[in-house]
Amino acid sequence: MTINADLRILSRATPAATTPQVTPSGAGILHLGLGSFHRAHQAMYTAAAIEQNGGDWGIIGVASRSRTVVDAMHAQDFLYSVATISPAGTSLAIPGVHTDAFVAADQPERVVTHLAAPGIRIVTLTVTENGYSYSPATQHLDLDDPIVRADLAGGAPRSTIGQLARGLQARSAAGGEPLSILSCDNLSANGAHTEKLVREFLSALPGGEASDTLAYLDREVTFPSSMVDRIVPSTTAQLRDEVATLLGARDGIPVPGEPFTMWAIEDRFAGGRPTWEAGGAVFTNEVGRYEQMKVRLLNGTHSLIAYLGALRGVATIPEAIGLGEIEDAARTVMRSEYEPSVEVPSGVDIRDYETQLFERWGNSALGHRTSQVGTDGSVKLRQRIPEPAMQALSRGQMPHLIALTVAGYLSCLAPLPGFDPGAHAAAMTDAARERLATIAATVRDGGELARRVITDLQLFGTDLAHQDAFIVRVGELADIIQRRGVDAAIADAVSAAQAGSSELTTATSTPTALHTKEG
Repeated sequence: MTINADLRILSRATPAATTPQVTPSGAGILHLGLGSFHRAHQAMYTAAAIEQNGGDWGIIGVASRSRTVVDAMHAQDFLYSVATISPAGTSLAIPGVHTDAFVAADQPERVVTHLAAPGIRIVTLTVTENGYSYSPATQHLDLDDPIVRADLAGGAPRSTIGQLARGLQARSAAGGEPLSILSCDNLSANGAHTEKLVREFLSALPGGEASDTLAYLDREVTFPSSMVDRIVPSTTAQLRDEVATLLGARDGIPVPGEPFTMWAIEDRFAGGRPTWEAGGAVFTNEVGRYEQMKVRLLNGTHSLIAYLGALRGVATIPEAIGLGEIEDAARTVMRSEYEPSVEVPSGVDIRDYETQLFERWGNSALGHRTSQVGTDGSVKLRQRIPEPAMQALSRGQMPHLIALTVAGYLSCLAPLPGFDPGAHAAAMTDAARERLATIAATVRDGGELARRVITDLQLFGTDLAHQDAFIVRVGELADIIQRRGVDAAIADAVSAAQAGSSELTTATSTPTALHTKEG
């Protein structure tokens, strides 16, 4: 299919089959991380809030580096469509909530300026786990990061934490209007985590430079935690063509999304907030439980499906979950290894939630790619697997499927010489890929690979680095994958888990050696 060249570009003046939901009277939100997820999630909730109750809650969108979305939004009057895709068909919405957009890398000083503006009352973030400039090993601000060091030295800040801190300094100096900073990234206790990093940045400034700002934070700034959930695949040329046909106009930046969406938020806003309940948001003091449920049951299982699917040679998550052995592995890891570590939020039926997850993963119309889900595993898995694995090990149980998740990840990203994990694994990007490849080229087998990555590199934190039996199990499964195939590894892990195997080797650390996760 080819887009009709005669179609006009989407704009507020262009006749189209779908019209913008709202026209904000002003901007009250600054959003850092103008990617697909924000545009399919927070923007939709904000449009629903404005549509129901009005208010100057328009969004100024800030992309980190790429101009693609920013340029298209300027060309389209800051409009784009959200395509909700299910086997029943595709429906379109145009939120219309953005009032401006720019690139932080090109204009970092504008981030500070907008943060200081009294009309902005909320800053939201979707900059991914990589965007917070912290050390995964210590959970503290990475003061050795050259960008952080440069931001501390002065000038226009380049890091997200530096931009927040410098913006708060400017806001404090300009009168100190109330502000809330709302992280929407997959980080445990993301509000408290963000606040800690901002305070550490300010405390690292020389002399008493930040004393007034720190006092302002105490009085007027809040950092609510939140949990966000919606599967948002990458935009394709096929989607652009389909949207053009449905819309009757050309949209260069449509966003696909599944029908399911969830947003759980801690209701601590210093300067007011939109009525996001209009879009279905849940305000709760159990955000930590929602986050735990999502990061482990959804994200943790999703990672396993992605790595096993890629190694089986399938391109999408629906194809992968449609394979009986991968579905068995997914159900086993969820029920046997993740669920025991989760405190379920009040009013949530865990079996209904599980059923819903498998329906979502099976949405064949959405076509979420295994390579996309498997990308950045070095950061994602560190958030998802250590605590459930450590809890199982402390009970004397081996988390075989979590070990298979790590073995699958290593087989995709760090294959041993002579093993080809396939095109879908090769398409996964990861900041640790080069380091992992260097290690893989120098080891003899999966056991040595697991030891070098988990213990020496401490890729998944310090706790698992000391769990010898778990490391041995990861190595065994990596060897099975790379010598006998992924199906044999799945069968081995599922069989062991279903047999209730809990015998750990004498090398396993005792429960008294477990560490408490900082932060």
